[in-house]
Amino acid sequence: MKYCSISEAAAAFKMSESMLRYYERQGLLPLIERDEAGRRIFSEDQMALLRTVNCLKNTNMQIKQIKQYIDWILEGDTTIERRLEMMKRHKQAVLDEIASMTESLQGIEDKITRYTTSMEEKQS
Repeated sequence: MKYCSISEAAAAFKMSESMLRYYERQGLLPLIERDEAGRRIFSEDQMALLRTVNCLKNTNMQIKQIKQYIDWILEGDTTIERRLEMMKRHKQAVLDEIASMTESLQGIEDKITRYTTSMEEKQS
């Protein structure tokens, strides 16, 4: 199995090493292995889990919720239904946020158009 260092893992996800250490302390990266010198090493499985944690964090899921999700993963297949429901709820929250941001973006676009038109009228 291939392993990477904490600096390689951090670079792969464009985050700081301290953020990875924080995620580990919060229980989001359980079972992190260490090399003979005690340094964290990330297996392919840990990198896949980190990818999921990063995705959830980037879509504004709270650390507490991500921790619950990770706990359910560790519990095994008996929690698949709960994980599915959590992901469905989170998907809807992300879609709602996208809709809200799209609406807000339109307001910004309207202002840009208004100011551009105003400036063009003054120059004429």
